[in-house]
Order: sequence, then C-alpha cells, then structure tokens
Amino acid sequence: MAKGTTEMEVGVDGVAVITIVNPPVNSLSVDVLLSLKNRYEEALQRNDVKAIVVTGARGKFSGGFDISAFGALQGGKREQPKVGYISIEIITDLLEGATKPSVAAIDGLALGGGLEVAMACHGRISTSTAQLGLPELQLGVIPGFGGTQRLPRLVGLTKALEMILLSKSIKGEEAYALGLVDALVSPDELLKTARRWALDIVEFRKPWIKSLYKTDKLEPLGEAKEILKFARAQAKKQAANVQHPLVCIDVIEEGIVSGPRAGLWKEANSFQALLFSDTCKSLVHVFFAQRATSKVPGVTDLGLAPRKITKVAILGGGLMGSGIATALVLSNYPVILKEVNENFLKAGIDRVRANLQSRVRKGKMTEEKFERTLSLLKGVLDYECFKDVDLVIEAVIEKVSLKQQIFSDLEKYCSPHCILASNTSTIDLNLIGERTKSHDRIVGAHFFSPAHIMPLLEIVRTQRTSPQVVVDLLDVGKKIRKTPIVVGNCTGFAVNRMFFPYTQSALLFVDCGLDVYKIDRACTKFGMPMGPFRLADLVGFGVAVATGMQYLENFPERVYKSMLISIMLEDKRAGEATRKGFYKYDEKRKASPDPEIMKYVEKSRNMAGTTPDPQLMKLADKDIVEMVFLPVVNEACRVLDEGIAVKASDLDIASIMGMGFPPYRGGIMFWADSLGVKYVHSRLEEWSKQYGEFFKPCSYLAERAAKGISLSSPANQAKARL
Repeated sequence: MAKGTTEMEVGVDGVAVITIVNPPVNSLSVDVLLSLKNRYEEALQRNDVKAIVVTGARGKFSGGFDISAFGALQGGKREQPKVGYISIEIITDLLEGATKPSVAAIDGLALGGGLEVAMACHGRISTSTAQLGLPELQLGVIPGFGGTQRLPRLVGLTKALEMILLSKSIKGEEAYALGLVDALVSPDELLKTARRWALDIVEFRKPWIKSLYKTDKLEPLGEAKEILKFARAQAKKQAANVQHPLVCIDVIEEGIVSGPRAGLWKEANSFQALLFSDTCKSLVHVFFAQRATSKVPGVTDLGLAPRKITKVAILGGGLMGSGIATALVLSNYPVILKEVNENFLKAGIDRVRANLQSRVRKGKMTEEKFERTLSLLKGVLDYECFKDVDLVIEAVIEKVSLKQQIFSDLEKYCSPHCILASNTSTIDLNLIGERTKSHDRIVGAHFFSPAHIMPLLEIVRTQRTSPQVVVDLLDVGKKIRKTPIVVGNCTGFAVNRMFFPYTQSALLFVDCGLDVYKIDRACTKFGMPMGPFRLADLVGFGVAVATGMQYLENFPERVYKSMLISIMLEDKRAGEATRKGFYKYDEKRKASPDPEIMKYVEKSRNMAGTTPDPQLMKLADKDIVEMVFLPVVNEACRVLDEGIAVKASDLDIASIMGMGFPPYRGGIMFWADSLGVKYVHSRLEEWSKQYGEFFKPCSYLAERAAKGISLSSPANQAKARL
C-alpha cells in the first residue's frame, strides 16, 4: 500500500492545485514524492494548465520527509533512491526547472523537506502563523532536498546558518520580513492569492524566480568565508562529538564557491553518507522513543479519555514547588500555591515571578503576557480553596511523616475525584499514602530540577493507582510540554535508581587510584553535561549522603560504601552551595579543581584499606567511561526486569532528559547495545572479580548475553510487574 499521495484539481482559471495528502502532517514519504512528480508531469503536459499551486491537506503544507522511512532505508528494508534522484531530478529539474510557474501555498507547517519543496517553487504565499524551518540536524543528517543551497540564497548566509545549524524554525511573519515568503494572507485567502500570484507570473506581472540561482542575498565571497569559518568554530565548540554540523557547513560553502549545482551534488552525497552514520541511527531512535513513552500497555490501550484538569494546587513553594507552578501557569493552568506561613509563601511566589521575568529578559515573553501568566497564580495558607481542585502536587521536603500528614489532610479537603500526586524523588508512594483510603488516586509526579526547564516527567504508579489517573497525568504532562515516562514504584523510581551507580562507581575507582578530575573530564568529553563529582557538588553533599542512605537500606549488596563525601562534609565542604566541594567556586560559581581534595582522598583510601592501582592511572578515557556507565546499564537492566520501566526505550529517554546522557549516543540502553551485550557482560564480570560484587552482572543481563539477545529487544522481557 502506498504511504500517502497527492491530489490534483485544475480550475477554470488554468491553475492546477496539487495537494499533499499524508496525515497527520503530510510528511513526504517516497510514495508522496513520486506522486508529486507524476502530478507535475501531468500538469506540464496538459494544455489547460497555465500554472501550478502546491499546498497541503487540512491546513498543513508538509512536516517534512517521512522519518519512519529512515529506519527502513538504514535496515535495507526499502530500496534507496539513487543519489540525487529526488533533490536534483525531481525537485530541481522538474519542479524548479518547469516550463510553467509554481507557487507554494503554506499554512501550518513547512518543515524540512516540506520547506525545501516550497523553496523550489517560484513564489511562496504563507499565513502569518505558519512554521517554517529545516530541523534535519536534530536527526543527524543535513537538509537533503536542496535546503543547504536555496535557504542562504533566500534569506542570506548568516540567517540560513542559524536556522539550519540550530534547527530553528520561524513564523510566517518573520519569513516574510526575511524574504523567504513573498506575501502573507489569512488562511481563507491563501489558495485564492496563490492562484492569482501564479497567473501573475505567467502574465509577467510578478517575477519568475528560481531560488537556486538568486545571488542578491549572498554576502561577498570573502565575507561569506569568514562567516563560515566562525560557524565552524562554534560547531566544534558546541558539538564536539558529532560531524554532521561541519559536513553541513562544507556543503553550504561548496554551493557558494563552486556554484549551486555543485552544492546540490555535494549535499546529495553527504546526505546519503550521514543517513547511515551511528549519529543518525541514534537520533532517529531517540525521535521515535520519545514519541513512544506515552504508550503504556494496560493503561493507554483501554480506551480511556483524559479527564479535564482545570485547576491545580501545589504544596510547597521551594525550588521544586515554584518550578512546577511556573511550568503549569506557562501552559495556562490556574494554580493555587500553599505554604505554611506568609514569609515562605511570599518567597515561593517571588520564585515563580523571577522564573517568568527571566523569560521576559530573554525575549521569550512580553510584559503583558508576563502579567497575565502571573495572575493565574494564587497563594494560600490553608486548604479552604482545595474543594474544586482537580490535581494536587505535593512538593515539600523529603520527610515521610510530613508527607503522610499532608496526604491525610488532602483526603479530607479535596473532592473524591481529585488526583493526589507527590513530587518525591525517592520515598515509596505506598508509605506516603499509608494513612489514606485513596490509594487508587495516589501517584508520583516526579519533576526534575529546575522543573520549568527540564523536559522529563516521571509518572510513578503503584499497584493500586488507577489507569485513569495515569492517563490524566500523561495528558497534563503533554500540555505542559514535558515528555512523560510511566514507571513503577521503588526506591529512586527509574531515573535516580538507574543512575545511582554513576557516582558510586566513580567513588570506588577514586579509592582504587583514579583521579577525580580525570573521571569528570572523561565523562564530559563523552558528552555528559558534567561528570559525577561536579554533579555531586551541584546537588549538594547533604542530599548525596541522604539518598546514598536510601540505596544502602534498599540495595545493601550493591552499594559501595565510600567515606569520601562524609569526610569532606565533616570539614564543612558541602558542594557548590558552600563554594567548596570536589571543586572550588568563585563568586560567579565558576568551578576550578582544588588540589586540597587530595588530603580527603588519601584519608578515604586509608579508611577503605586500598592502595592506588598503577594500571588504573594509565586508563584511556574510553575505559573510564565504561567503568562509570556500565554499572548504570546493569541497574537499568534490573529496572526493566522488575517491571519498573515498561520498555528499554523509555530508559533511553529517561537517561537523556533526566540525566543529560548525550542524545547522539541514543540513550543508555541503545549505547550499551552498540557496544554489544556480550562485551558489556564480560567487562562487568571482569571488574566484579577484581573489585567486588558492586559490578556483578544481574541475571537479566547475564541471560541476554548468553543468548545473544540485545538489551533493547522486547523479546523475552520480563512481564511488567504492574
């Protein structure tokens, strides 16, 4: 069966309107592109057709090339069109080189290949709210249908580089100001205006412009080379581990130096090579994994519709509570913020105000929108207003007795349909709800700090949480622009539990002779935003010790009992907040290594009874990374085996969005599979003999290694416990 098509209708005015039809976003599958080619050829042959208008069905021009085809092409399940067939033979020679003019009528989306088709037309009419952009670099490739050549010629090199390298889309209004589109009209005038424009080109009242050969927006060659040189330096700095941004700059330069046709051929060949790169495979996996997090067997397949959540209450206006409140008001939810006294309440509201003002300063919000958004927040000191609240999120300190009292109170003051959620990051939800009878509506809503910025939301269900409550929270998560993952109830849930060995293994290897800063450097070079020791400083040693105790209580057999952080705490070194931790911090909180920590390291090694291993001192970065991350993979396997996570790809998204694992490596499980399950098992086995039980591979990992089954494969996965 064909995946999508195009339709053509010829009006009495002699304009053939070709409509792209491939719901939901009219993506350009190979079938759609071949159909577009056939319609064009028919229109060019027909005597009753003077001009062509290209548009998309149901108010969307096109969301771009069909990404699901990437996997089919990479896996050899679909035959690859020959290099240049689509970008040169169809889009350049047939569409742009046609003997009859064409105009793109753009509404909704014109992204990626969609915008590239529009740029090959001889005119573009858009609505002011349409979104235009070339986001291909997010998938590890470059624009492959001529975008690297046409966009610089339409908007200038500097703006084109910004749009392509940052995957930055723009609205119709800005596109018009830049010259990317020729006119702005309302959606109901769009087709009529586009038809008239196309006929005006035929009658020489409007210019017949081939974007590929425009030069008036291009900077002089010397200046262009300087701009490209600067772009290269930025790309190397900001994306050191990936090649495709640099390839993209080379392709753009080829078109400027050797002419657009040469640029098109370089683009086509480069696109083909990048399509089969590890980076592209990883980023395409992440793209689909992110969309799959909201599919939860036994929850989202029951036909339940989310209930309307119109008012939310938050308990606690600290960093987390105020961040959650900010995320909600930004998505137009009225929020009640409850605190225990006037001072705490004022501080909480001030934090929300500061979060919103930061958006105003960055130009992301107008003053008027700021006032309107802040007015959605109401501060209270009691439960009087909780009668008509649909969702309560508790975000107080991690103290079991306090949370139990709060949930007992909420049951009295809230309506029976109100969802009772906790933002706890470690405490068992059954314990929190112990004094209530409302177990079916108790759920975890674990945000990551800062809550209004971090994109992940862990929805934690107990064995008694109703599927309806989970469906409702998935909907709220989507509305506040978070990526939700549904997980089971255990210490640390999925993200924190999976990553507790990150710092643990680092501490173990420091006791065995590795340098603190060498470990951090290896992790940041690998692509982490910060290494385990810089992260411990940021979180604070008090929190690190408290959470360490939780894991020691629950998983005593696999916790490494390092004394290093406790020794430093005794000496009033508690991390970034005290300006001294593993690093020292200046008044701007800039971190620098501190030679003083060696005395604490020596003391920790003495207490552990270890002597530095000279072999460890010579380790390459790759080995350090594996020593730190393979225990994380091992714990992730346990999380899957116990049914805490539904699928391996959810843990990939959790690692990227919750802990900053580099997306171009595909997530923690995808990365482990790229190393090979047998290799992962053998390394852990080797270290467990050398350094103890902490590294012992779990049964899930051992079974898969023995059978040669990948960690991400759903086959034989333990049945979800919930």
